[in-house]
Amino acid sequence: MTIAESRDSRSGLFPGMLGTGDIIFMILACAAPMGVLAGLIPLALAFGNGAGTPGTLLGVCVVMLLFAVGYVRMIPHVRNAGAFYAYIAASLNKEAGIAAAYVAVVAYICAATSTLGALSFFAADFTQHMAGIGVRWEIWAAVAIALVAYLGYRKITMAAKLLTVALLLEVGVILVLDILIIAGKGWSGLDFRSFSPSTILAPGLGISVIYAINGCVGFEATAIYQEEARDREVTIPRATFGAILILGSFYVFSSWCLVLSITPHDVKAVAAADPGRLVTGVAERYLGAVGRDVLNLLTITSLFAAALGFFNNITRYIYALARDGLIPASLGKVHPVHGSPYVACHALTIVFAVIVGLFALAGLDPLLNLATSLSSMGAVGLMILLTTTSFAVPIFFGRRGEVSLGKSAAPLLGGLLLAVSTYLSLENYSTLTGVKIALVNNLPFLFLFLAIFGYSHGIFLRTFRPDIYHQIGSTRVDEGQDAAAGFAAEPASA
Repeated sequence: MTIAESRDSRSGLFPGMLGTGDIIFMILACAAPMGVLAGLIPLALAFGNGAGTPGTLLGVCVVMLLFAVGYVRMIPHVRNAGAFYAYIAASLNKEAGIAAAYVAVVAYICAATSTLGALSFFAADFTQHMAGIGVRWEIWAAVAIALVAYLGYRKITMAAKLLTVALLLEVGVILVLDILIIAGKGWSGLDFRSFSPSTILAPGLGISVIYAINGCVGFEATAIYQEEARDREVTIPRATFGAILILGSFYVFSSWCLVLSITPHDVKAVAAADPGRLVTGVAERYLGAVGRDVLNLLTITSLFAAALGFFNNITRYIYALARDGLIPASLGKVHPVHGSPYVACHALTIVFAVIVGLFALAGLDPLLNLATSLSSMGAVGLMILLTTTSFAVPIFFGRRGEVSLGKSAAPLLGGLLLAVSTYLSLENYSTLTGVKIALVNNLPFLFLFLAIFGYSHGIFLRTFRPDIYHQIGSTRVDEGQDAAAGFAAEPASA
């Protein structure tokens, strides 16, 4: 059988397409480290515990590692691109899994469209500043959606390579800035107060925790790509821990350097005076006007990479749900050449266009309204899912009679800490959005309705469609794996 015939005879995603490095770079790019450093961390410095922000980020990194310890142990038992959906379905029940699926899709869509809003704003601002050309943000949004849709439609390896380049550029510039700050301070000028308990526990800790969690969520998407990964039982755990360690180290080190560039004593007041321009101001001081402009440009590419990463995450979620019969089966079709869930790509493109279009028609600001409101909602939704999944893992292994530090204690402790963080996010949601509009600040209640609807859908399927109910969250990774082995390592240009 030829490669083409093998592919045409299969309906699944192409296995063996992504290695550990590919997945790590896709996840890190999706986290938009430049956007987090320039957007969220200054807010944590200004309104949170100030100089204690780097220590807070370190603590959040530890919490994510605790979550990951149990998360990756589920991989041999749950082989499905649905991630949260499949894990919760296997651990709690299929009804809860469906509820998680609907929450996850909406949370990722919120995160993606908020990223598009921020991207459109900064792109319009950059062209106005650099070339004096006024291009409406709606045009930039349309261009970004078209490019994201095209790359999402193509073979996943193309997106992986593009995201790798974008990530290396933005991280490279920030690390150069970090090194210049450290060199300028010298050994005698290094101050480690940011990691002392008294500084971390300063007033505003809860706010800093919220922003720290928001900057780190997204690493869990490694499991979404397990059907396309090479040797997934090795690749996915490595990618998960690698993403957390790399992302966490980058945030901790770069935020600490940011504090040093201003001094721990003054950083809170300086950041509060103008958080939006804090990082570019430091960049201009150490890298000059050219460095500042490069940083602004890379912020745009960082946001574009994040939008593309979210697009790939969402289309694979839709694919998994369609294949399991929860939504129309046509959304689960896979392109015979590119291996992408291309019908899901078309549908998601329309969803993006409609959401962004509604904000545009309402005359709302892409950054202050679109990006702010939907990014906060997406982050809270993902935090709810992280918490639920963390508690679900020890339940899954407990039913199998398996109790250990990795399968029980670590995810349980991680879940408790995530639950506290989720509560803090909901309690301080107006701080996240930055507005006092009741409609915006009550958006998280939508997740409650989605969960109730999803659970009710599961009860309906169990009662009236047991055939569909039976396959919810079922194993799909190994289907056709042997038949696909012959083309798993073929060139990306094929």
